[in-house]
Amino acid sequence: MPGGDVASAEADNARAYTEAVRVVLGELPDLPHVPELPGRGAVASMTGRALAVVAELGADLQPAGWRMTDRTGIDQRRARSLLAQDLDTVEELSQGFAGTFKTQVAGPWTLAATVEKPRGDKVLSDHGARRELSQALAEGVRTHVADLRRRVPTAARLVVQVDEPVLAAVLGGRVPTANGFGRHRSVDLPEASALLAEVLGAITDAGAEPWVHSCAPGTPWDLVRGAGARGLLVDVSQLDAGATDHLAEHLEAGGVVGLGVLPTTDPAGAVSDRTFTEQVLRWCDMVGLDAEELGEQVVVTPGCGLAGASEAWARRVLEVAATTARNLS
Repeated sequence: MPGGDVASAEADNARAYTEAVRVVLGELPDLPHVPELPGRGAVASMTGRALAVVAELGADLQPAGWRMTDRTGIDQRRARSLLAQDLDTVEELSQGFAGTFKTQVAGPWTLAATVEKPRGDKVLSDHGARRELSQALAEGVRTHVADLRRRVPTAARLVVQVDEPVLAAVLGGRVPTANGFGRHRSVDLPEASALLAEVLGAITDAGAEPWVHSCAPGTPWDLVRGAGARGLLVDVSQLDAGATDHLAEHLEAGGVVGLGVLPTTDPAGAVSDRTFTEQVLRWCDMVGLDAEELGEQVVVTPGCGLAGASEAWARRVLEVAATTARNLS
């Protein structure tokens, strides 16, 4: 029966998410997070999760992807329901947790470049629309942080990771138009900084710590720092000399840097935490900083998300990341 198939799939998804939370809490006791499992469909994707968080703006899923609408669509309601269910699981399994806890959300520029306006083309194409979406995201993030604080009340510190993988493309005028034949005009740096700062400021105002993640080459880390990011999460393989200098300055100023040195997909052979420990030490030595003195300012991460990883490697990479971090300390 079709209804039974749907119910069975939902039960399987719930079990998978419960296991994901257990893995995160077990393997990453120093920095567990709200897991994302995009394999469950568009409502669980990075964009779907963000649209579950935004306040007072409607959206729905169309054949071409997510689109803003006059009212909340069925797919946006599903995304919000799934997020609430996932947070119920996090609340249940994290009882008594007293350390740093992290959640994540797509940033305003990545969202503007991946969501369409009601009549088509990206929100990115319209100054007023991207401003409205940024404001709705900022307000929604405040509510999301408050909800997470209620659900994990014993956490000593909350971190919100703002994912901006498309920021460099937005600034470089490389985001395709809806028809695929053109590119959206580049956004001015002051506006790019202002909208990002609005979301990061909302996180700070809500009592959490804003970190920004991007694994794209050319990400303007000086702009991200200026917008108020406390943590910068990078793919080390994508850094140029200028970006490396900005990260070193951020560490010297007391900020946090997440060094993405671990593979995001299954490696061809065996991996060793010693290899990644040495890589982090070499990077710190290159910028003239002592990894041991930096302590919790350096976080060891995969280069980007693990959406393309097998379940076995997703577990293994978390284990290796935690071991590498302990080696450094």
